[in-house]
Amino acid sequence: MKVRWVAVARQDRADIVDYIAVENPRAALKTDKLFSEATGKPGDFPMLSRMGKIPGTHEFIPHESYRLVCEVDEAANRAWVLALVHTARQWPPTQED
Repeated sequence: MKVRWVAVARQDRADIVDYIAVENPRAALKTDKLFSEATGKPGDFPMLSRMGKIPGTHEFIPHESYRLVCEVDEAANRAWVLALVHTARQWPPTQED
């Protein structure tokens, strides 16, 4: 199964890695590697994830502080990473966000 990151999720990832790198570049690289490894999970084992808080999505926790939100289309053999969210943030976002 092919896994694609949508633009917003790619930006989420870049922002997280950049933020961590300010204080600890090594930790930023390690965290980004976790995100890379986690993207294989939706493609390899989409039904092993938990059902997402938004209908039609699946969620993975690649790190205790981050939630990776995906949409899986088994018929198209494709998964999209829709968001990468810190677990302390409100998810799903409220209407005002």
